[in-house]
This record gives sequence, structure tokens and C-alpha cells, in this order.
Amino acid sequence: MKAVIVYESMYGNTHHVASAISAGLAPSAEVVVVPVHEADSELLASADLLVVGGPTHVHGMSSGKTRAAAADAAAKPGSDLELEPDSEGPGLRDWFAGLDRINTRAAAFDTRMSGPPALTGRASKGITRKLRHHGATVVADPHSFLVTKDNHLADDQQQQAEAWGAQLGALVSEITTTPNAR
Repeated sequence: MKAVIVYESMYGNTHHVASAISAGLAPSAEVVVVPVHEADSELLASADLLVVGGPTHVHGMSSGKTRAAAADAAAKPGSDLELEPDSEGPGLRDWFAGLDRINTRAAAFDTRMSGPPALTGRASKGITRKLRHHGATVVADPHSFLVTKDNHLADDQQQQAEAWGAQLGALVSEITTTPNAR
């Protein structure tokens, strides 16, 4: 089985989560982790499982405006935020807009502030809708990983991401070996 993890990350948190999910998937799959601008149709066509994640901005997926605001926040004097090297490329909204049909199994995740989803929003819900719109078979509920108020992953989130990756690997392995599953 081949799993492709596509991520958008501004400050590195979503990238770290994508890497941890990859570690969880590794025992059951060949895993490729790429920033959104490297996720071309050839790579997606080779995937048995596509996992897509991004940061939550203003209750949903980032936009050009919210990505620019995140870059401005990192550039402010005294800020300890550092932009991810790939942060200036396209975001998930742009990527989905140019995407053809996805004929694979998929799952979505996000990073968001700690708090009730009704207050923080969840980019993973929008990502899930976009995956379905493009024809993917979504095999897991959207998942959120939490960041602190100072924009660092909460203490246990990398371990939770690795565990979620292992769960996805087991689920997709079961689906691909069980006739008539999903």
C-alpha cells in the first residue's frame, strides 16, 4: 500500500503532524509526505490512501488573505514565529481548485487552537468536503491536532498523530483485504 500525505503549513505545526502521521503509517505502507505545491496528479494517482491536512484559519481552511496575515505576524518585531520554507506557495484552497478527480481513499486533518470546535473552527471539515467533491472515498472522520496559544503543538499531539496514522493504516489495510468493504 502507498500512502501520500499532503500538507499546508505556515509555522511548521501541520508539517510536524504530517510527519508523525507518516511514522504511524510506515509499518503498513510506503509513505510519501509532501507540501501542497508538490502534490501533483501523478503522485495522487499512485496513492492507495491520501491524507490531506492544513492549519485552521478563521474557522476553516486558509485563504490567500489569512496566509498573508500569518506571514505578517511572523515578520513582526519580537515575534518568535518562523515561517515554514514552503509557506509562500499555494494553499490547499488553490490546490483543490486546480485538482482533477481523486480516485482513492482519503482522510483529512487540521491543526487548530485548543477549544470547542464551534469556537475555533476546523479546517479538516472543509478539507473532507473538498476530498469528497473530487471523488475520494473518505475513510475516517476529520481529525484535529491542537496547538497552544503561542503556536506550538500541544504536548501530546505528535504521539496522537502517530497513533492516528497507525489507525488509518490498519483501517485501509483491512478495507483493501476484505471483499466488498467500503
